[in-house]
Amino acid sequence: MPMCPRDVLDASRRLGTVAVRTPLLSSPAVDALLGRTVLLKMENVQRTGSFKFRGAYHAVARIAPHVRPRGVIGASSGNHAQALALAAHLFRVPATVVMPADAPAVKRAAAESAGARVITYDRRTGRREAIVAALADEQGLMVVPSANSRDIIAGAGTAAWEMIHEAPDLVAVVVAVGGGGLAAGTALAARAHHRPPLVIGVEPTVADDTRRSLRAGRLVAITPPVTIADGLCHTEPAVIPWEINQRFLHEVVTVSEDAIAEAMAWLWRHFRTVAEPSGSTALAGLIACHSQLPPGPVGVILSGGNVDWTAYRALVTAALDRSEHARATPPVVLR
Repeated sequence: MPMCPRDVLDASRRLGTVAVRTPLLSSPAVDALLGRTVLLKMENVQRTGSFKFRGAYHAVARIAPHVRPRGVIGASSGNHAQALALAAHLFRVPATVVMPADAPAVKRAAAESAGARVITYDRRTGRREAIVAALADEQGLMVVPSANSRDIIAGAGTAAWEMIHEAPDLVAVVVAVGGGGLAAGTALAARAHHRPPLVIGVEPTVADDTRRSLRAGRLVAITPPVTIADGLCHTEPAVIPWEINQRFLHEVVTVSEDAIAEAMAWLWRHFRTVAEPSGSTALAGLIACHSQLPPGPVGVILSGGNVDWTAYRALVTAALDRSEHARATPPVVLR
C-alpha cells in the first residue's frame, strides 16, 4: 500500500514528547532581502543535532519488542549514525553503524559516545549497503536504513507536519535532498493540508542524483560526489523515497559549494545559529530560487547542525569575506 499523510500523523503520535518540537524562527533582515516571510524549522536543535532522530526513533520503536534486543544496524555519513545510536540507547539495545572513513570526526565521536559500535569503509570503493547486509546477516541485526524505509520517511515527515500546522499559510517548503527520506516525508506532510504548499528539493550541484533522476523519469546513478555537504553525498536516490518524490516534489534546484557556505554565513549573521553544510543547503536553494516562487511565506527545514568547528569557521569566514568584498567592489559600468 502506498504511503499517505496518515503515516506521518501516526509517527507524530508515536514520537510524542520524545522528539523536540523544534521552533520556527524568522529574521526581519532575511524577509527584507528575499521580499517575503521566511520561517526556518530549526532541526539543528533536535536531539542529536538533526532531523534524523525523528526517523531513527520511530523506526526502532516499530521493531517488534521480541526482536529489538538483537540490536540494530545502519549506514550513515554521520547524522543517522548518531540518531540511531541514541534511539537504540533509549530502547536499551545495541547499535552498529557503518560510516565512511572520512566522515567528520565530530559525528563519529557522537555516535560512539551514545554507545554505538562504528565500522568504517572507503566511500570511493566500498558499498555500504553490502557491508550492512553482510553484518546484519552474520549477527542477526535489524537493518534501519537512513532513508529507504517507510518508518524513517514517516518519522522525518513530522518536522514538516509541525511546521505546516504552525504556519498553515505557507506557499512552499524548501528541503535538502540526500537519500530523499526527508523530502518524501515533507511531501507527504504537505499533502495533508487543504492547500498543499509546493515542496522544493535542493541538492548540491555536484550531487544532483535526484534532479537527474526526475528529469530522466527513472533512477540515475552518479559517480561518488565530493561536496562540503557530506550528508548529501548520495550516488542514487533511495527507492522508497524516490517513488514519493517523483510524484510530489514540485522541482529540485541545485546550488554551488560557495552558495551553501554563504547560506551558513546567513544563518550565523541573521539567526546566530550554527548549521552544517547539509543543513544549510535548503536555505541556499531558497536564496537561489525565491523569485520564482508564488507570493507568500516560505518554510525552510534547517536539517542539521553537526559540524566540526574548524571546518565551520573556515567556511563561514570565507563566505563572509566574499560578501564583504562584493559590497566593497564598485559596480562595473559599461560605456
